Amino acid sequence: MSALSLTFPSHHKPPGTMKSEDAKHIEYGFNEMPPPGQLLILSLQHVMLMFVSIGLAIIFAGQINGSTEFTATLVMLSMIAAGIGSIIQSAGFPYIGSGYLCPNICGPSYLSLSLSAAWVGGMPLVRGMIFLTGLVEMAFAPLVHKLKNIFPQFIVGLVVAMVGVSVIRMSVISFFGLEFRADVVRGGDIAIGAISLLVMVFSNIWGRGLVRIYCLLIGMIVGWIASFIILPEYFLKLQILKSCPMFALPVIGPEFRHISVRADMLLPFLVIAISGSLKSFGNLLAAQKASQPELKEVDYTRIRKGILADGVATALAGLLGGLAVDTSSSNIGLAGSTKVLSRWISVGAGVIFILLAFCPKVTWAMSLMPKPVLGASMIFAGCFMISAGLQEMFQETWDSRKTFTVGIALFFGLSTAFLPGLYARTPAYVQAVFTDPLPTSTVLAIILHLLINLDRTVPKMLQRIGLSTTGSGK
Repeated sequence: MSALSLTFPSHHKPPGTMKSEDAKHIEYGFNEMPPPGQLLILSLQHVMLMFVSIGLAIIFAGQINGSTEFTATLVMLSMIAAGIGSIIQSAGFPYIGSGYLCPNICGPSYLSLSLSAAWVGGMPLVRGMIFLTGLVEMAFAPLVHKLKNIFPQFIVGLVVAMVGVSVIRMSVISFFGLEFRADVVRGGDIAIGAISLLVMVFSNIWGRGLVRIYCLLIGMIVGWIASFIILPEYFLKLQILKSCPMFALPVIGPEFRHISVRADMLLPFLVIAISGSLKSFGNLLAAQKASQPELKEVDYTRIRKGILADGVATALAGLLGGLAVDTSSSNIGLAGSTKVLSRWISVGAGVIFILLAFCPKVTWAMSLMPKPVLGASMIFAGCFMISAGLQEMFQETWDSRKTFTVGIALFFGLSTAFLPGLYARTPAYVQAVFTDPLPTSTVLAIILHLLINLDRTVPKMLQRIGLSTTGSGK
């Protein structure tokens, strides 16, 4: 007698799937399904980190003097786009999505250029240019296989480390509770940030079972409580929630009913599209190294599908009327630090993010989370990215070629964060490369690696085409 059975993802670790020492410590592998209760809480933990980006939509609306209805609608549409993007990225569809825990958030790198477009042509132009940006990233995805021969292990490690470095500026500013350049750093904010970060770290190091898995959530809750005690103004800010409805639908005003493009905006958005693609490339590499530590070489098929999913999500954000979305470095770092890597958590976070988009009271409450708590969360997640990248870099035997490739790339990559005003005064072709630590370091490392190794690659190329005389007569 035979029985028909349906196979679902198991929350038990299948034998033989974990091959490396790192893999033995993974709580939930990227293909494993946690129990329903844990899946919900783990998804909420990632959602709380995703809420960091909602502040970008609020800042954007404030900069263009948007009404309350406009701000609420922009936040809703941005969250819906990010939620859908998270699902597409992680669900593991046949032709799109990496299948890793890699949620989408509003992309910080797109904010400045989106504001420029809004001042020139309003939301219709922002929508059109974001949609084109998504198409460019989708076109870039099939080319990722061409990078296979120019990404040795030490450059992969550099890219992963720079994913963590790229969030340093925003996380440290938030840790000290700063919103504007002239703000004074208060001792209370430092205390709140320190308490939050130490609770996260201690829960991760000394915690067992659920304490370790939920270390970020525990740290955030303790941080909230500490902020209410140390600086009661954080509690007073929540009074605004009394006027917020629990449920609301987006108000589609005239700003969201049209879409347009401008030729003179194409070049800067093309640059940011390529930069965003490289950032997603780095994030996906980091997600792969955390999820499949046993891999000896990069699986470029998953990376290509991941970049394609990110492009689709960005294009969708433009069509809906939200801000451009991007893969989240902080969430990948959280997954790596807790060793909870199930892609179903990202899918769950995407679904929750979409549902919460229609709950203004919850959305505004999360956007009012004390900045030191947010900063501590991002620092906690970023630590893993930097450390994992450095470990990957130095697994190979080191030589002077790698020293100059990595060193020069780091010098100029980090300079984009230290001296942003310098590059604003450079020619356009320089600005196209020197945009952000992650894409800048990546591009320079690739170029330097190729140039420094010309004495090795050129003879091999000549030998392949039959022009080399090396070894003749022997």
